[in-house]
Amino acid sequence: MAKKQIKSNNTKWIIAAIIGAIVLIGMIFAGSYNGFVTVDESVNEKWANVQSAYQRRADLIPNLVDTVQAAVKFEQETQTKIAAVRTSAVAAQQAVQQAQTPEELTQASNQMDSVISEYNGLNINVESYPELKATENFLSLQDELAGTENRIKVERDIYNTAVKEYNLKVRRFPGNILAGMFGFDIKTMFQADAGTEKAPSNLFD
Repeated sequence: MAKKQIKSNNTKWIIAAIIGAIVLIGMIFAGSYNGFVTVDESVNEKWANVQSAYQRRADLIPNLVDTVQAAVKFEQETQTKIAAVRTSAVAAQQAVQQAQTPEELTQASNQMDSVISEYNGLNINVESYPELKATENFLSLQDELAGTENRIKVERDIYNTAVKEYNLKVRRFPGNILAGMFGFDIKTMFQADAGTEKAPSNLFD
């Protein structure tokens, strides 16, 4: 009878130990999963900030074009060129809005750089148009554009730091095993294209 009691107690301890081990493993898995979710959401937040900075820049260009077009009297040929530039600017805006990866966002930014280059090619001299130079909206938009270039760089750097922390967590052992199980993949950092280390020149010389 005593042996049966001891055997019964041992069985209970074994069952309790197994249950405890399962609970412990479940807690470890839950903690790891929540950790991946936390860093993943941090990257998503930083990505949204980068998109916002690019969107701000994309919004400023057409507004600046509209301000100049309304304030300055151009010959028909120049008006036609400005209309074409504005169409390109709107297309670049849409490219920024639709970008889902750093590569696509960089391509959209390059598209906007091309718009700026096109506008610079018009050789508009602000000094020749006192009414434009004195327009507060024009001056404000130019200042905001310059500030936005700096903001883009800052947000991209912050995003890359978040991606680095995320990728380290995904690649390190045993995180790499759990990351594969949970479906957390390596994320891509922003890589500057040749020449993009310089902010686009001012729209008007």
